[in-house]
Amino acid sequence: MGILTLREDRPTPKAVYNWRVYGCSMVASFAACMIGYDSAFIGTTLALPSFVSEFRIDTMTPDQKAAMSSTVVSVYQAGAIVGSLSAYTSTYFIGRKKSLLLYSLIFMLGAGMMLGANGQRGLGLIIGGRVLAGIAVGACSMVVPIYISELSPPAIRGRLVGIYELGWQMGGLVGFWINYGVNTTMAPSHAQWLIPFAVQLIPGGLLLLGCLFIKESPRWLFSKNKREQAMKNLCWIRNLEPSDLYIVEEVAAIEEELETYRREVGAGFFKPFTALKQPQVRWRFFLGSMLFLWQNGSGINAINYYSPTVFRSLGITGVNTGFLTTGIFGVIKTVLTFVWLLWLVDHLGRRKLLMIGAIGGSICMWYLGAYIAIAQPQNNTSGNLSGAGISAIVIFYIWTAFYSPSWNGTPWVLNSEMFDANTRSLGQASAAASNWLYNLAISLATPYMFLRMQYGVYFFFASLMILSVVFVFYLVPETKTVPLEAMDRLFAIRPIRNANKIVMDELRERDQEFRANADGAGLTNIKEKTDHVESA
Repeated sequence: MGILTLREDRPTPKAVYNWRVYGCSMVASFAACMIGYDSAFIGTTLALPSFVSEFRIDTMTPDQKAAMSSTVVSVYQAGAIVGSLSAYTSTYFIGRKKSLLLYSLIFMLGAGMMLGANGQRGLGLIIGGRVLAGIAVGACSMVVPIYISELSPPAIRGRLVGIYELGWQMGGLVGFWINYGVNTTMAPSHAQWLIPFAVQLIPGGLLLLGCLFIKESPRWLFSKNKREQAMKNLCWIRNLEPSDLYIVEEVAAIEEELETYRREVGAGFFKPFTALKQPQVRWRFFLGSMLFLWQNGSGINAINYYSPTVFRSLGITGVNTGFLTTGIFGVIKTVLTFVWLLWLVDHLGRRKLLMIGAIGGSICMWYLGAYIAIAQPQNNTSGNLSGAGISAIVIFYIWTAFYSPSWNGTPWVLNSEMFDANTRSLGQASAAASNWLYNLAISLATPYMFLRMQYGVYFFFASLMILSVVFVFYLVPETKTVPLEAMDRLFAIRPIRNANKIVMDELRERDQEFRANADGAGLTNIKEKTDHVESA
């Protein structure tokens, strides 16, 4: 077994792992580039001397600065909460593809509004544009993971949903570095701070164009009884004929699950809400929300949105030095995200990644808090880092190395795959809204936390990371390689730590029985459902 060898739930034709499924995932992930860039660039843009001068931020008191920063950042999260929840409606009625098209247009409108801001007009257009951009990225954070998950063969589902996270990190990387670039190559001016805002239009435009070429989710089409188009899309994505046994099995599993929920719960816009009466459904909604609580509890979004503040607390002084340090943080995150999606998420698995990342990250946070408490770098006026200060920066990057291939993207993967067909859209909407709600809380609180708590901020995040290890060990099953249609069974098994192995063994036994009956009437009866598509 090589490090890139795939563990499959059943024999899978090589044709399934083709450029089409990767291409659709990459196009949809331009939405993640929007999200990553918007999350990363705003903190350093607010610190640009030209922005500070034009909007007279240097005349504000510390409390006024904290209020301004938290407002500009937090309206984005507030919009994202609304967008996450509204996307359930759009994905139900118009599908995954058209929803991405709709929200890319809203994002472009919001990004365009921000370009009209200046010192005379004030921050109003930026705040309004951030609300619209937030609505769009919140909706996309709900739509893209389930779209990719529904396209994906089980063995590479983590990798493909990981492309979404990679897009997030690549957008963030540009966002972290762009202000360093404009600050070192341009004189302070209106154009200097406007360029970072204008760059938002690039990933938004690429998503808008890309949506014209990708295919609608076959699983969504099946759920809407658009069977012929669903079969065409599925066969195109899998690069197989309708009569291929792999397609026959997949369609049978999809239709069996849909029929079960139509019979037991019923189809309709409000039916997933009624499904919340079931304890097992509510439990998965709770798990999905809590995963993002722990993700935000790691401190990552405090760093993303307020990176200059974070590095100042460690003793980094000077605008360019702060931007450079932040940029290196973005590089480490992006490089390790490549490692995560190519190997770790589908081989080491979701549970182990989360626990290892939290333990290592917590140790680093305890160190950073202790350094600030003892060395008090905020009192250093020389601008030179001591040996202890350099070690703190190194430990911060080690924290990044623990966090990036674990909590950075894995909660998105888990939420994209753990809900059943009936509640998948609503579940992902709930999880995405939870993520942005916790983002909002962090963005509102962070300036004041650093102002009041100082080193206690790091101890706070370190404690939450330790608690997340206990949560994952006892409550979160391993979902890697498990087909979407088998998630109900996975979450029903106790103890949690053995669930994945039990389900995979059951799936292999069922596949052997299915293939044993494939000759003769068994396969003939199933293939009758697809014959009309072959002739179309």
